[in-house]
Amino acid sequence: MAAFDDDLRLAHVLADAADDISLKHFRDLDLKIDTKPDLTPVTEADRAVEETLRSVLSRARPRDAVLGEEYGKTGHSPRLWVLDPIDGTKNYVRGVPVWATLIALLEVDRPVVGLVSSPALSRRWWASKGGGTWTGRSLTKASRCQVSGITELADASLSFSSLTGWEEQHRLEPFLGLTRSVWRTRAYGDFWSHVMVAEGSVDISAEPELSLWDAAPLPIILEEAGGRATDLRAGAFSDGGALVCSNGALHDAALTQLNGGPTPLRLT
Repeated sequence: MAAFDDDLRLAHVLADAADDISLKHFRDLDLKIDTKPDLTPVTEADRAVEETLRSVLSRARPRDAVLGEEYGKTGHSPRLWVLDPIDGTKNYVRGVPVWATLIALLEVDRPVVGLVSSPALSRRWWASKGGGTWTGRSLTKASRCQVSGITELADASLSFSSLTGWEEQHRLEPFLGLTRSVWRTRAYGDFWSHVMVAEGSVDISAEPELSLWDAAPLPIILEEAGGRATDLRAGAFSDGGALVCSNGALHDAALTQLNGGPTPLRLT
């Protein structure tokens, strides 16, 4: 049995509970929506999901710490559960099915279990350290994920969320340089961009600034699928920083572009 099997099973239990709540409220005409101080929306579903997951963790892992987007951090432990109750809230409130609950377990700041559950898409993606990356509807109905074998930027598919964040970080021109270097760009957005890299449908994904709960499960999901997930300097992702995911073979070239390096010639 892998070291983190019990934690992975618990992550699926948490995801089951989250899916029940979030789907019940999805496209609800009476959904209560508030605006947080940073002007992003938060719904009663976000709060209800996080409250429920915290309640489950308080019983199942009472010694572990918990960090969530809506209620901050509780507890002190080298084992930290990180929760984003609904990643893609703007999609959620508009009835777009691309949103998910993100769940990760970090040990001494490194992810050892990661799970992304998107019930409106009827999909999950998950990984545990040494256990590979998988996608499906449950632990028993899953297939192994593997990143693509694309080795040239000119053949690569790139996904992102928006241009605004790159502009705000004064990195729009380097990002546009990367978009001009690849074969195809699409803004699948949020978690979906990154998990599609893990399953080989997309080759590169990049975001200029993410909170820990927006990204916590993604590095292990990418790495166990054979890819890479780093900041702009090829280091580990840190709270509030950029996240670049790739199939590994394209990673250095993508980082060179995003840091303002030379744009490779494209043959027509």
